[in-house]
Amino acid sequence: MENKVKNAGTARLEVAGRTVDLPVYSGTHGPNVIDIRKLYAETDHFTLDPGFTSTGSCESQITFIDGDEGILLHRGYPIEQLAEKSNYLELCYLLLNGELPSKTQFDTFSNEVRNHTLLHTQQDKFFEGFRRDSHPMAMLTGAVGGMAAFYPGAMGNEDPEERRISSIRLISKMPTIAARCMKYNLGQRFVDPQNKLSYSENFLNMCFSVTAEDYEINPILARAMDRFFMLHADHEQNASTSTVRLVASSGAHPFAAIAAGVASLWGPSHGGANEAALRQLREIGSLDKVPEFVKMAKDKSSGIRLMGFGHRVYKNYDPRAKVMQKTCYEVLDALDLHDHPLLKVAMELERIALQDEYFIEKKLYPNVDFYSGIILEAMGFPTKMFTVLFAVARTVGWIAQLSEMLEDPTQKIGRPRQIYTGAAMRDYAPITHR
Repeated sequence: MENKVKNAGTARLEVAGRTVDLPVYSGTHGPNVIDIRKLYAETDHFTLDPGFTSTGSCESQITFIDGDEGILLHRGYPIEQLAEKSNYLELCYLLLNGELPSKTQFDTFSNEVRNHTLLHTQQDKFFEGFRRDSHPMAMLTGAVGGMAAFYPGAMGNEDPEERRISSIRLISKMPTIAARCMKYNLGQRFVDPQNKLSYSENFLNMCFSVTAEDYEINPILARAMDRFFMLHADHEQNASTSTVRLVASSGAHPFAAIAAGVASLWGPSHGGANEAALRQLREIGSLDKVPEFVKMAKDKSSGIRLMGFGHRVYKNYDPRAKVMQKTCYEVLDALDLHDHPLLKVAMELERIALQDEYFIEKKLYPNVDFYSGIILEAMGFPTKMFTVLFAVARTVGWIAQLSEMLEDPTQKIGRPRQIYTGAAMRDYAPITHR
């Protein structure tokens, strides 16, 4: 990967009687960074940054986020423009290759994705080893990790063509695996992909069609599914993406690194946020209980945290939420679900959050998880499938980030440091003297 950082001066640090000059770099957008790679060698000191929230772990050309301004760019393109005018597979091509495809390039890429959607028949047998009530994220983690056994060369191969095909395989097969997780939970037959359908249509068909009757794909729902995938495709160096990079930095099989990303995404503070938001709506239960719940959410001593509102990165309105809000109303209109009790609770919470001074002052706007939870519930997905759908969408981002890391000559095996606060050095005493 070509280095594109620019020199922006130096930062002078005085520590333990020594002065050290550290390089400062600027990128295309965002704050400048202080290069501390030589800090330990020159000062015998480390930095402490729990959660790495003030530490840049890499140089990347894929995604940029400005949380204060509510900006999300993929390869320079605003997410709002991509969600309105593009589609998920075109976004996949952009993330992987750096530029939007020509029509010929897009047709070739789309055909390749369609040609790799089927799973090896032996991989279908993996599911027989799971309990029927297994959480689909547990099955997804195992199934994705198991793909390394079917494609041992994969993206770790130095052959760029082999790595490219492996990227296609992951993007192609993840929806098939995810749909099988859902069908297995339901006790229904697996539905194989159909190459005549689009990426999102194919996924909906694999999830919801049954052998007893024809399944008609609603174009509004297919577009909503496509937008969901687009809005979750990549989000810079979040927990799961950083996990993928960290695992792959050791030279581990890339499919294993993606499986590790799936496992990281499972957490309720990350990919499970939309599931948690819907669970909270169920706890509220009815419109008459909304005012009391909002009152408790404002009271810090209550221990109640409003799920689906605010964002760790976005201190302004999440740009993805604006697109998802519009999509949400399109889905509710198409399915005539505005009178659904659960969704009426959600809409009342949204109304209050957008008007109440407390929420406005603290910038607790409805986020993408809030709206995506409502959409997926309306479409008929079981709640525990929500994070699986997130993983399907995020797969391309993980792959793009992993590929970028493998091509970056400055990257090395990840090895965070620590400040040790345990017992001081002491001598071992025999058990008879303790």
